[in-house]
Amino acid sequence: MSFVVKMNGVQNNGIHGNGMNGSIMNGNGVHHVSVRTHVSVNPAKLKAGSHRQRWSVRPSEMSKKTLNPIRAIVDGMKLTPNPEKPMIALSIGDPTVFGNLPTDDNVLHAMKDAIDSHKYNGYAPSVGYQSSREAVANFYSCPEAPLEGKDVILASGCSQAIELVISVLCNPGDNILVPRPGFSLYKTLAVSMGIQVKHYNLLPEKSWEIDLQHLESLIDDKTACLIVNNPSNPCGSVFTTEHQKKIISVASRNCIPILADEIYGDMVFPGCDFRALAPLSSDVPILSCGGLAKRWLVPGWRMGWILIHDRNNIFGSGIREGLVKLSQRILGPCTVVQGALESILNETPPEFYQSTISFLKSNSEICFSELSTVTGLNPVMPSGAMYIMVGIEMEHFPEFQNDVEFTERLVTEQSVFCLPATAFEYPNFFRIVVTVPEEMMIEACIRIREFCARHYRPRSQDSHELDQ
Repeated sequence: MSFVVKMNGVQNNGIHGNGMNGSIMNGNGVHHVSVRTHVSVNPAKLKAGSHRQRWSVRPSEMSKKTLNPIRAIVDGMKLTPNPEKPMIALSIGDPTVFGNLPTDDNVLHAMKDAIDSHKYNGYAPSVGYQSSREAVANFYSCPEAPLEGKDVILASGCSQAIELVISVLCNPGDNILVPRPGFSLYKTLAVSMGIQVKHYNLLPEKSWEIDLQHLESLIDDKTACLIVNNPSNPCGSVFTTEHQKKIISVASRNCIPILADEIYGDMVFPGCDFRALAPLSSDVPILSCGGLAKRWLVPGWRMGWILIHDRNNIFGSGIREGLVKLSQRILGPCTVVQGALESILNETPPEFYQSTISFLKSNSEICFSELSTVTGLNPVMPSGAMYIMVGIEMEHFPEFQNDVEFTERLVTEQSVFCLPATAFEYPNFFRIVVTVPEEMMIEACIRIREFCARHYRPRSQDSHELDQ
């Protein structure tokens, strides 16, 4: 049986309780509620022998296809640090690990005020409170790419935002275009959903710009989405406006929508200019993913968002409705953070951002300067984010078959852990996280230098040994 419940205009996305299912109707506070009743079943109608004879509980195909490349590689490494040297982990993309990069006091006060208000202890609409969505829209809106609250979907971190976008744009059997080197989550999510991943190359000699010719060669009639990550994890690169326009041209010629992963947006060094992708597009629809995690230094708060930048009504109502339906599978991100969101966005002082960026640039310059003079290594200076990629001239380190073995031994001998770039589909490099305290960054570079000096072999020496 069913009945209608009036809720005096209170916004919610459902009634939750024993035996009750609910769904909101047009946001007018009227809920149609169906109540389950017990129905008797005639045992005679049950098929004979329909019950199972033995337990058989198996993991789903989706779970078996879900693999995080970083975990797969790191879990298989023999990581036994040198007991005589304290461990320096340069592998974790979490700026809070060492405690030297706290978030701003205004951010903390916004959270405390949200808690003390007692307004945010219940369920919010699955796409987020309207006021919180409007706060994000106002923060990122610009004349070239205007946003309203309806154009924002709040998510449980940028990672869930990315998952929602891939899920709404792709079907099993489709393919997506992903950067190489690139964040491993794209592949993890896509493969688990039966979506093929095609990697397009980034060019280290051009500060990790996209190889546009290679990118376009990968597109076919099954290509559902192009993922563009700028600023980049793991490269720390920032695309120029000119290069971004060329990327959009490729997408435009081939009618491919873009997922713009801009979680490191505006985390760029002085002298570099970050521009979001959407304001540069006149015809390519873009779903931009971001969040609080990195710029505000609170990754554990799990607050992300999708900015819907439709062009020429290409997404129409279908993609918007799809994102809403997908977000309804769970009840959205933390309501307390949503309650604090407007204050966090509007009251964080510019000095906080500048201080963070200044520190990251200084550490990046220290790391690049120190490792540039290490024989056998080729670091690529970043322009933003929190990372620097370092090339290894593997032919000069014959003891190691690949970057995984190189970084494994670096832990064993020097207690310095850098992530092998095989985890990003890019062998013979390793990634360094530059958020560690400065003295730790300097010490790590000294140890890396000692390690390379011990194991480096010039080619002439290799040839001589082979002749013998």
